[in-house]
Amino acid sequence: MDLWFIENHTENVRFSFKIKKQLYSEKSYYQQIDVFDTFEFGRVLALDGYLMLTEKDEYIYHEMVTHVPMAVNPEIKSVLIIGAGDGGTLREICRYKHIEKIDMVEIDEQVVNVCKEFLPQTACCFDDQRLNLHIADGLKFVRQKSNEYDLIIVDSTDPFGPGEGLFTKEFYGNCFKALTDKGILINQHESTYYDSYVDMVKRTHKRIGSCFPVAMVYQTHIPTYPSGQWLFGFASKNLHPIHDLKEEKWKEFGLKTKYYNTALHKGCFALPNDVMEVLSDE
Repeated sequence: MDLWFIENHTENVRFSFKIKKQLYSEKSYYQQIDVFDTFEFGRVLALDGYLMLTEKDEYIYHEMVTHVPMAVNPEIKSVLIIGAGDGGTLREICRYKHIEKIDMVEIDEQVVNVCKEFLPQTACCFDDQRLNLHIADGLKFVRQKSNEYDLIIVDSTDPFGPGEGLFTKEFYGNCFKALTDKGILINQHESTYYDSYVDMVKRTHKRIGSCFPVAMVYQTHIPTYPSGQWLFGFASKNLHPIHDLKEEKWKEFGLKTKYYNTALHKGCFALPNDVMEVLSDE
């Protein structure tokens, strides 16, 4: 009998792929955790039935949340990662040898342990000496910080369940306080393609814009995410993602990437009209 993973993107749209084998299935204190081995996408991680990553296309997401801010401020030394228990964002940040401090806050320790065991492609840098891993609530953690981080990456699940508090105005205000003068905040912004996501995108962008003088959105294409179109937020106290891009300085790092490059960096902030209409609609 064939086994298929099915994710509901909307009430009328489903995404599915054929499974070789289920490698792990347990419910943690916070959520259902599943790992599958698939024919097309390699190993995949799902939380509460929602696809978080696949080995085949995870690099797109993780490169776009890390290299975009690093190319705007190549002198970033102190980084806070919130969520990201799969380790992919951490992997990309650890490629910058000049970074001195990495704090990572993940609420569900079981996600980290499962990914270490079953997803070594992403969970490969948890032994980096610069990493301080905190099993804690990101919302509560960031409340206690002030002028400490050059970069905060919020690599959270969708805005319900364990990740709900990471989409509030209070949280974004605390992130502003936790950042240095040239600090940058990156967060995942969902997608505007399906109507069921639109209100959330509007709320998130408006809340971030009320806290940060620079609040912009950029996009990428992730084949296994709902609609394939995915948005990220770039917020800063004073750095502009295009005007302050340090293209040559970033190239000096000599990093080999599969997706990100500085030409793409400039283009990803050019948004389709329908996305701009959603973001500008009060």
